[in-house]
Amino acid sequence: MRPIDPTTLAGQHFDTVVVGSGFGSAFFVRKLLETRPKNRVLIVEWGSHHPHDWQIEHGANSEIAAADTYSSTHEKPWNYTIGLGGGTNCWFGQAPRFHPSDFGLRSRYGVGNDWPIDYADLEPFYAEAEAIMAISGDPDMAAIFPRSTPYPQPPHRLTTPDRIMKTAQSDAHFAMPTARARVATEQRSACCASFTCQRCPADAKFTANNGLMPMFGDERVTVALRSKALRYEGAGDSIGALVFDHGGKPFRVTGDLFVLGANAIQSPAILQRSSMGGGMTGKGLHESLGTHVEVLLDGMDNFDGSTITTGLNFGLYDGAFRKDYGAALVYFENRWTHGLRSEKGRWRQTLPLMIVTEDLPEDRNGVSVDGDGKAVVTFVDPSDYAERGQTEAFAKLPELLEPLPVEDIVFRSKRPTESHLQGTLRMGRDPATSVIDDRMIHHRWRNLVVVGSASFPTCSCANPSLTVAALSLRAASMV
Repeated sequence: MRPIDPTTLAGQHFDTVVVGSGFGSAFFVRKLLETRPKNRVLIVEWGSHHPHDWQIEHGANSEIAAADTYSSTHEKPWNYTIGLGGGTNCWFGQAPRFHPSDFGLRSRYGVGNDWPIDYADLEPFYAEAEAIMAISGDPDMAAIFPRSTPYPQPPHRLTTPDRIMKTAQSDAHFAMPTARARVATEQRSACCASFTCQRCPADAKFTANNGLMPMFGDERVTVALRSKALRYEGAGDSIGALVFDHGGKPFRVTGDLFVLGANAIQSPAILQRSSMGGGMTGKGLHESLGTHVEVLLDGMDNFDGSTITTGLNFGLYDGAFRKDYGAALVYFENRWTHGLRSEKGRWRQTLPLMIVTEDLPEDRNGVSVDGDGKAVVTFVDPSDYAERGQTEAFAKLPELLEPLPVEDIVFRSKRPTESHLQGTLRMGRDPATSVIDDRMIHHRWRNLVVVGSASFPTCSCANPSLTVAALSLRAASMV
């Protein structure tokens, strides 16, 4: 990547001005350079570039703590990485697709919102994102998620409990799709199953550093680091300029197309600082709800898989019950989250599970800005819908786990966060209930594209990063 002094950008004009450099922004730019090969792009990134070795040495993904970038009325943490590559640095590499039913929650079950697109609209871009990240995945998942192409890499090795579950529930239990390489590539080692995925010591997980640097270094792309987007300037139905801070001083650049991809807290804050808020802007901050469960096994050893999370079970995911309580996705873990068992000869006879339920966006939870322009999170609680989903899922675990020799099922704890903030600039057809349209263009500011999980109208149980990447590829292909 070519270093640039951001102060030299003052007064310059670009074809495209992008805020942020995570999944949403980076995959959008990557596709844009294919569809518009003469495009001159500026990427404005609040943080610095921290290569893989820096992150390992410092035990951090960024020098900026997320908690220092917003204030909140609630103890719940909202985790994200501010730095080149954004969430590609800190994610664990879990890469499932969203369930086809997730896109039509209101039409099917009378709750939440419908997306203005469906699974079929996004499927080709799911495949493209999986190819870019060399996703390892289970071909049997096509039974639930129709596919146009095979997974680029074979699935990770399942644990013994996973294999038993997959045999008994072949239509519901699958190997976790992951951007942790099963087979080494030119840029990435194979997953070493060391369970330190936030900063992979083997560099097996797809990140900006091992997968996107050619794009960031493209001669058509200028990257301004340590540059915080302050506000847009607009008139009529279009934006004309972005003002950003570098070194405590404001600088202004103009552009034709603007792309907003900070995150679900900082993106609405930028619009609100620009007097471009109102309506649904900032409303509905939410994420999925997670709990830890430990299954004590009777005579069966675990932890013989090849990565941190080996299995996904969809047995509690979809059905008419979603009109009353949230879908649940059960993650089968290949790590000793709760320690090994103390009984002699039974150390490995334990199966840690995560139960993740969908939540519904509620207007009481959201993002605003204070008098100094800093993002303020107002969060009350997850919805009753999500909480009921957890209760029902835990109650149904004995039946779900019947294929296994279960000695006991122990609830361990609520997870404080899934680190998947979303929903504050949601997609939709009606400007009264959404902020952007089906092409991810702002309903009023027609040269502003919003990318990232802020655009999600509803919350799947599945990890969102692959869907963010696919949405950006689709949006860029339609510019």
